[in-house]
Amino acid sequence: MAEVAVIRSDVPGSFAWAVFHERHPRLVSQVLAALPYGARERAAVERLLVESTTGVLEPPPADAHDRAEWLAWGEGLWGRPWGEAPFLWAESYFYRRLLEATGYFGDGVWQGIDPFGPFKAPELADAAVDGFGDGPQELLVSSLWGNRADLGFRITAGEGRDAVRDALVVDDSAAFWAGLEKGRGGRVAVVADNAGPELLPDLALIDHLLTSGLAAGVALYVKPRPYFVSDATMADVLAAVGRLHGTAAGRRIRRAMEDGTLAVRTHPFFCAPLPYDAMPADLRAEFGGAALTVLKGDLNYRRLVGDRHWPPTTPFADTVDHFPSPVAALRTLKSDVLVGVDPGTLARLDRSGTAWRTDGRHALVQVRGAGQR
Repeated sequence: MAEVAVIRSDVPGSFAWAVFHERHPRLVSQVLAALPYGARERAAVERLLVESTTGVLEPPPADAHDRAEWLAWGEGLWGRPWGEAPFLWAESYFYRRLLEATGYFGDGVWQGIDPFGPFKAPELADAAVDGFGDGPQELLVSSLWGNRADLGFRITAGEGRDAVRDALVVDDSAAFWAGLEKGRGGRVAVVADNAGPELLPDLALIDHLLTSGLAAGVALYVKPRPYFVSDATMADVLAAVGRLHGTAAGRRIRRAMEDGTLAVRTHPFFCAPLPYDAMPADLRAEFGGAALTVLKGDLNYRRLVGDRHWPPTTPFADTVDHFPSPVAALRTLKSDVLVGVDPGTLARLDRSGTAWRTDGRHALVQVRGAGQR
C-alpha cells in the first residue's frame, strides 16, 4: 500500500489545528475551574497551553518516570513546533503533560487525582441505566452511540431506529454478530473508550455476550491513567458498576468480575502516542487469542487504521491487516480519519455541506473477520 501522509495540526482552519487552538484552551479553563489547584499547578497548566500552541516540543523533565520512553517515541521531534508532530502523537503528549502539570505524577497532595473526575461524575449520575434495549442489535447500537443518549440509550421507537440507520456511514452489524457466532464460546476483548454514559451500555453489551454464550469470557481493557478527558479507567469501571447497583445486569456484571469471566485489564501502551501496528508483543499476544476484539470510539479507530489522510474509500481490511485477531470498530465520527466508505455514501454526505466527519452525528460499525484481508 502506498504511503499516506499522517495528519498534523499545523494547517490553520483544519480540525487538528482547532483541537490545539480552540478545544484545548477551553479544556484548560474547565480543568482549572473544576478543582482548586494551587499557584504552582495553575502556572504549569498555563505554560503548557502556551507551549503547545506557540512553542516547541520539550521533553519530560530529567526525573520523569517515563522520560526514557518519551525520548524514544519523540526522537526527531524535540525542539520542533508542536504542529509538526503527528496529530495523534501531539495530542497524546498534551494529555501526558497536562497530568504532569496538575501534579498527578508528583509526590504532593495532587498525586493520582484525576483532573477530569469532576466532568465524569455528573455525567454518570445523570445517565439512564434502564434504556439499553432488549435485543442484541439494540444493545450493539446503544454501545455504539453511548455518548449520545438521545440516540443510543432509547432506540425502541421506530423513529429512533430510522435515525440510527440513517446516521450510520458503514454498517457491518451483520458481520459483527456472524463473527461472534462463528467464535461462540471463545474469549472476546473489548477496548473501552469513554467512561460514564458510554461505559454503561458497553457493560450491558458485555453482559449479553456472557449470558448468551457468545463469549465464555470477556477482557475489558481500560486506560491505566486519565487520558483524553473522559477515557475510562478502572476507577470509572467501578463507578459504572456501582451505578448499575440494584439492576439484574449490574449483579451479573459484578459476579462476572468476581469469578473472572469478566476480567478488567490495562496496559501502558493504551496511553502511548502510537498506532496499534506498533503495539508490544505481550499485548499483541493477548489480542491474538481473542475470537473478536471490539475497539470502541474515535481514538481507538485512529490508532487502529492509522491517523492519516486516507482516501475514505480505502478498504477497511487493508488498513487493519496488522491486527492479530478479528476486529470490530464501533465509532462515532469525531475526527478526520475515515476508511471503508462506499463511494455513493461518501458523495451523498459530502453534498450535505455539514462537518459530518467531525461533528459526532454519524457513526460506523466496521468488521474484519477471521482470514479476511
